[in-house]
Amino acid sequence: MSKVILVREVMATGLLTLKPDMPIFQAIGLLLKNKVSGAPVVDENNKLVGVLSEKDCLRIFANEAFFSETAGGAVADYMTREVQTIDPDAEVFAAADVFMKHSFRRLPVVDDGNLVGQLSRRDILMASMRIVEESPKKKAWSDARYIPEEIKAVLEDRAHAD
Repeated sequence: MSKVILVREVMATGLLTLKPDMPIFQAIGLLLKNKVSGAPVVDENNKLVGVLSEKDCLRIFANEAFFSETAGGAVADYMTREVQTIDPDAEVFAAADVFMKHSFRRLPVVDDGNLVGQLSRRDILMASMRIVEESPKKKAWSDARYIPEEIKAVLEDRAHAD
């Protein structure tokens, strides 16, 4: 049996975060500059209060507010407030199940209300490759030989960090 992999082992940290009172166009600029499609929104105590996605930002244009004299507003005016989160001690299999049931690509990882990281679908896929690499049945899984060397190197680096 493979070692259980927890969300905390594969989640991203050091995230771009936004503040609810930040001007929306500044937030859009940060998303574009950092080449991300969304970011968690946290208050002054690092409590997760929402997520701002590209889809949320598109509402500015969809309702033609962009052309009005009052275009803009704060991140809080556009962010999604009801956010699905996951605990850092959840197993990656539970996280995969959440992703299968919902259309979002990322899950904020929250510990006692505080944002501690973010988990993406790609992080789950990386974890699945790690499970294949570490499995005693690896040779029986014919696809294991197709794991690119670059991915193997990342998995090896993460295994040494544990």
